[in-house]
Amino acid sequence: MRIVSLLPSATEILFALGFDREIVGVSHECDFPAEARTKRVVIHSRLPHDAPPLEIDRMVREYVSRGESLYSVDAGALAELEPDLIVTQDLCQVCAASPDDLAATLAGFPKPPEVLCLNPQDLGDVWRDILWVGEATCRGHEAETLLKKIGTRLGELECQLEGVGHSPRIVILEWLEPFYVAGHWVPEMIEAAGGKDALGRKRTPSFRVTVEDVIDAAPEILLIAQCGYSAQQARDEYRAMSFPEEWRAMPAVRNSRVYALDASGYFSRPGPRLMTGMEALAKILHPEVVVSPEAESVAVPVALSTAAAFPASIRAASA
Repeated sequence: MRIVSLLPSATEILFALGFDREIVGVSHECDFPAEARTKRVVIHSRLPHDAPPLEIDRMVREYVSRGESLYSVDAGALAELEPDLIVTQDLCQVCAASPDDLAATLAGFPKPPEVLCLNPQDLGDVWRDILWVGEATCRGHEAETLLKKIGTRLGELECQLEGVGHSPRIVILEWLEPFYVAGHWVPEMIEAAGGKDALGRKRTPSFRVTVEDVIDAAPEILLIAQCGYSAQQARDEYRAMSFPEEWRAMPAVRNSRVYALDASGYFSRPGPRLMTGMEALAKILHPEVVVSPEAESVAVPVALSTAAAFPASIRAASA
């Protein structure tokens, strides 16, 4: 079987099921495991990779308002690879290519490949998608084994969290300029880690909030998990911002409980590493919890900028 994965989380699932030689093409964002970077890239983003967050948000909204895709398919490369299966998604226009992006290209194929479209809304859907990928690739046993391992880790985490009396109030920001709070499976992850999401909603796409919304939520822990960013990149973006005095009065900021997360690896992508993300959250919320070295490396602490003025561009975006 020759497989093209246009979704980073699907690429991770496929590798976890033992597909390395069979994967012949990936998207520009498929970077885990390291072997994924050796595969031919068949889809690219139309957004400049070095644009600032506010400009990215503006361009995304313009593309979406015009009904245009954020991605371009390399039709020639896809035809040369002759895949039997293409895995993509129909969840978020910003995250990866959708079936609509492929329609025109595949219409010209003498033998169109099978297209598996994933659309997870919550953690249950993510685990279900692992089974779907296993079934579509005749690796059902391997998919079930992977899920059993995830279930074992989740059970061990639940045992450690038994008796924890306090569930800290959390705000997790998926974007900074303007502010968006994470949705879909992330509020579930926070709950499984022994916390309470103060703004996010389960099975709901991320949505825009104001600075005042975050301040009014009075989070005890503030998490910066920018979609597509590493922990270090998210930390740097946050440090480059300035905030009003009210921001400094929030319990999370006042008590130095602001953390940047590796969202690309452990929160934004609906794949097996969400389990490690939950362990990382549990360690932040309840430091006594014992987790793997990988989970401990997911978050980095953030120091608040000393500037007091709130940039005019952010004020406008948050209004």
